[in-house]
Amino acid sequence: MSMDRIEQWATTLRTEWPFRLRLRAWPVAITLLFLLCMASGLGVVVTTHMTRVQFAQLQQLEQEENQLQTEWGQLLLEEGAWSTPARIEQIATDRLGMRIPDVHDVEVIRP
Repeated sequence: MSMDRIEQWATTLRTEWPFRLRLRAWPVAITLLFLLCMASGLGVVVTTHMTRVQFAQLQQLEQEENQLQTEWGQLLLEEGAWSTPARIEQIATDRLGMRIPDVHDVEVIRP
């Protein structure tokens, strides 16, 4: 009897094998769910890593911004020091030979 069953199974396998693959639904569903869970977990790990890398870059850029703001403030103070009227008058007198005109050298033009 067992030989008949084996022959019947072999005959069924030969006729149906290329066209019909017999799989039970539960093992396939469980395997598919397992693979989806693994993919989801890998996605969480990758997203967490990318978030940490971008947060580190954000902190570095904020630190650079603070340094540039400090440098900008120092440059504004330096510009204020270099452009005082007394300094400009001194440079005009020393380098360009300019002077403040006398009262007799001033002419008033009226319309």
